[in-house]
Amino acid sequence: MQGIGSFVPLILLVVVFYFLLIRPQRKRQQEQQQMQSSLTPGTRVMTTTGLFATVSRLEDDDLILEIAPGVETRWIKAAIGRVVTPVEDETVDNEGGTPDVVADEPVTDTTPEHRGEEGSTDKKS
Repeated sequence: MQGIGSFVPLILLVVVFYFLLIRPQRKRQQEQQQMQSSLTPGTRVMTTTGLFATVSRLEDDDLILEIAPGVETRWIKAAIGRVVTPVEDETVDNEGGTPDVVADEPVTDTTPEHRGEEGSTDKKS
């Protein structure tokens, strides 16, 4: 009886470890595999590296992503991190996109010749 009592803390540790670490990880893996298997052409996705693209074609274990009009790249399905919803896609474009360019602003040339630095044709006396 004394030998079994010394194993109880070890057994409890294994049970806690299972419910806190192993089980949630398996659930995430199953959800990820389900998402990757349900991809269809036209779906907007984000890869695990942060690239936003649209699924163009599906093949066996890989897919073709269109990252810009007419620009396609081949990726494995495991590289797809998540499906992007249209609302989520607009939020990303507004927050992290490049700033709008205003066409009426004058462009300032900052080459050394125009700043009066090295390479300038103006001679200082």
